[in-house]
Amino acid sequence: MADAFLSFAVQKLGDFLIQQISLRKNLRKEIEWLRNELLFIQSFLKDAEQKQYGDHRVQQWVFEINSIANDAVAILETYSFEAGKGASRVKACACICRKEKKFYNVSKEIQSLKQQIMDISRKRETYGITNINSNAREGPSNQSAMVRTLRRTTSYVDDQDYIFVGLQDVVQTLLAQLLKEEPRRSVVSIYGMGGLGKTTLARNLYRSPNIVSSFPTRAWICVSQEYNAMDILKTTIKSIQGRTKETLQLLETMTEGDLEFHLRDLLKERKYLVVVDDVWQREAWESLKRAFPDGKNGSKVIITTRKEDVAERADNRGFVHKLRFLSKEESWDLFCRKLLDVRAMVPAMESLAKDMVEKCRGLPLAIVVLSGLLSHRGGVVDKWQEVKDHLWKNIMKDKSIEISCILSLSYNDLSTVLKQCFLYFGIFPEDQVLKAENIIRLWMAEGFVPNGDERMEDVAEGFLNELIRRSLVQVVDTFWEKVSDCRVHDLLRDLAIQKALEVNFFDIYHPRKHSKSASCIRLAIHSQGERYHSLDLSNLKFRSIMFFDPHFRNVFQHIDVFRHIYVLYLHIKYGGVIPDAIGNLYHLKFLSLRGIDDLPSSIGNLKNLQTLVVNEADYTFQLPCKTADLINLRHLVAQYSEPLVHISKLTNLQVLKGVGCDQWKDVDPVDLVNLRELGMDYIKKSYSLNNISSLKNLNTLTLVCKNYDESFPSLEFVNCCEKLQKLWLDGRIEKLPLFPNSITMMVLENSELTEDPMPILGMLPNLRNLELDEAYEGKEIMCSDNSFSQLEFFSLYDLENLETWHLGTSAMPLIKGLRICRCRKLKEIPLRMKDVKCI
Repeated sequence: MADAFLSFAVQKLGDFLIQQISLRKNLRKEIEWLRNELLFIQSFLKDAEQKQYGDHRVQQWVFEINSIANDAVAILETYSFEAGKGASRVKACACICRKEKKFYNVSKEIQSLKQQIMDISRKRETYGITNINSNAREGPSNQSAMVRTLRRTTSYVDDQDYIFVGLQDVVQTLLAQLLKEEPRRSVVSIYGMGGLGKTTLARNLYRSPNIVSSFPTRAWICVSQEYNAMDILKTTIKSIQGRTKETLQLLETMTEGDLEFHLRDLLKERKYLVVVDDVWQREAWESLKRAFPDGKNGSKVIITTRKEDVAERADNRGFVHKLRFLSKEESWDLFCRKLLDVRAMVPAMESLAKDMVEKCRGLPLAIVVLSGLLSHRGGVVDKWQEVKDHLWKNIMKDKSIEISCILSLSYNDLSTVLKQCFLYFGIFPEDQVLKAENIIRLWMAEGFVPNGDERMEDVAEGFLNELIRRSLVQVVDTFWEKVSDCRVHDLLRDLAIQKALEVNFFDIYHPRKHSKSASCIRLAIHSQGERYHSLDLSNLKFRSIMFFDPHFRNVFQHIDVFRHIYVLYLHIKYGGVIPDAIGNLYHLKFLSLRGIDDLPSSIGNLKNLQTLVVNEADYTFQLPCKTADLINLRHLVAQYSEPLVHISKLTNLQVLKGVGCDQWKDVDPVDLVNLRELGMDYIKKSYSLNNISSLKNLNTLTLVCKNYDESFPSLEFVNCCEKLQKLWLDGRIEKLPLFPNSITMMVLENSELTEDPMPILGMLPNLRNLELDEAYEGKEIMCSDNSFSQLEFFSLYDLENLETWHLGTSAMPLIKGLRICRCRKLKEIPLRMKDVKCI
């Protein structure tokens, strides 16, 4: 892991020498010396990282290298910014004086680093650290090749069913309990050790079409070990009632008793299903169950827990299921399903694998991680033997493999860049479901993703898919054939935190310890953030600060602590104020804010900003016109209320979501040559959307009308978007347009079409995924012969008048997934569709 820090520092030093052409000769020599010395030290890191786990002195040596690398980057970035400011000033003499002072300060700081490096070199010899990495080190060319390989081999494959090998009978048993006709509210409890698949099983039940149609109101709650009852109640209310500004502000004024009463009032007339995931103490469920009323309408609660007593006592008349381990045959089946290429497994490899799988003792998490590890060891028997030899050294007395050993071995098998990406998951609160696009943007801002020939977003997506293939990251949800939400298992999060602490990758503030790490460059505050500010925060050099404490208001009390940061992730109490001083955080590349009413105009100073996310999917706010000065902005996701003047200046923009039709109508988008994704709300029939056709690289388009009685204007422009692949239209469509042949995914929602849309949609040659949701008011649909030639997934929701579905014998030849919900008048589905998997 230290290699990642050092590689980043060496790259920055090299870039600095290229960019600062007029650098003083002596200072240039100092920086060249520093770069070369760090490059030399890098060749010893592999041996050091292998030895550090048995020798705390070597661990400290690696730790000191991390600190030097981080300090070097911070010094250069601060100098570059200050020198740039000085060059633009009019008063030459003052400028020279300031530059001379800056030269002196940088030189002085580098001298300090030189002394530390000399000390490190002496310790290297003392500790016997040798150069075993000179030929195998991930240099720029090797890393580039690795990136290309990952991009080529890691397209995401949906494999959610793999975890249910051998558990189909359990799913049917629990479904029967949940759908049982009984008036009282009852609890279904699932318990078992970590890694058995309790959460995955609960999620499978939660999404079952029978459950979706039987329970109009559903909510998912994660409790975890350290829970806050008020936050859980607020989350549940928001998931049921929505996240309007009025609701959010109301919730902030409520006591815990008020929240309980409000939730009971919301649910009392509804038939609901609530999943309470990962309950550790009986007290947690006792404090929540009062908010779930018994309306005598068959409502249900699912509880998952590792504790038998929690499961048994959740409901005296409830149903309790202990999740079992997989049998020997089921374990092998699961291993083979997860293996990337089963056909390449020769008999010798199969024998090795069966021995290892047997020692996993039927624990699904251990099996899938082992399969992911061996998949990436290639079809070489010796490499599989290496894995077995390593595991056999850590065999337990009962002849099974400790799961932590498998997880650690899989982590150690990752490349340097993937180690960084995996460790980053540990910084988030336990059980948190994470947006894949946010993870990707954070990795980019942190510098984990190389900026080469391919889009950084595509490379980072490849990294995420690789971690998923190795079963180190779990898929929570997919949309349009891509991962949309993900998480890490608790056991893997524990591993990430453990490994992160070893190399000082990040620090998570714990109120009970009430301490800080002086050398960490990333900080996460999960709770009681106000107490953190009472510590001495001088001389800290954070690169990332992430606040998950919604009650934390006075975030910018020590603004100097923020001066080097690349990432600011800030979710605060609603009505929070962002000060003008945020414009001084000139290194910022990622800024995510929630709970604010407006941004200061100083935001325009953040010239390095790549991602700006504000109040996503919450409520509108005022975005200053200076936002158009963010020349490096790639992702703007914000529900803003005022027109953004000169938005066409943002030529690097890749994603624009949350823009209203009022803000877009006067835009000339011809210069937005890099825009790939556009999401627009509050569309009115009176506005023209024809200028969208100027977006020549547009790949994904989401358009939402202002309200249910509003219609889209003419949509004929869509046919001119020649690269458009994904289209979502939410609102009344008076006439269905012709669509470009490039379309692969489409959602039509609230369209209120009176003419059968299938003749037009069926002719799209590349359409693979189609969803119709309250989109058609007719009684029949006709899919003629040879139509929908590439369609794989088809969903019909709330087509209340639909009675008949005609399907030609050669229509939909590739269909493999079908979902039909709340189409109550549909008499039957075509015979050929009855064997298609329900999704």
